[in-house]
Amino acid sequence: MFKGHGQPHFDLIVWLGNYKVSTPGVESGDNVTVRLDLDNEPQPDVVLLIEESRGGQTRISDDDYIEGASELIAEVAASSASNDLHDKKKAYRRNGVKEYIVWQVLENKFDWFSLEDGEYISLTADESGVIKSKVFPGLWLTVDALITGNMTKVLAVLQQGLSSPEHGDFVQRLSQGS
Repeated sequence: MFKGHGQPHFDLIVWLGNYKVSTPGVESGDNVTVRLDLDNEPQPDVVLLIEESRGGQTRISDDDYIEGASELIAEVAASSASNDLHDKKKAYRRNGVKEYIVWQVLENKFDWFSLEDGEYISLTADESGVIKSKVFPGLWLTVDALITGNMTKVLAVLQQGLSSPEHGDFVQRLSQGS
């Protein structure tokens, strides 16, 4: 499915990839296996993580797999929405994935969850329609622009986040390592 999965998946990669490029110490991946625990090895659409040497909670194994919970996992859900919002969400929560995004393309719905006290809460947009990551300072998103494919606006809002003092402080913290 192009519009139901491929194109939205690519747009998430563009958004998160631009954040990664501007944030030394942050890595991202596409369709990479994540070894969460003995029973769960999902292959999420996109991951964003802090390098282990910079204080991140994952490591890259000797055989090149992610071990542990990435700080952020994003899924594009067309036919998989039920699985992404139930079984995967529970496994990610149990294993400590700090933020989980599910974009239900067919329903034009976008959920961004943040792990607080062992439970996922929904992040909501501010008065200007922007959601801001709690884990990755400066990772800002205008959901309406993403859903409608207005990537110019998505990247402009991200650039505002990347120019914020919070992002500058985060980059400084990452440069100091764990």
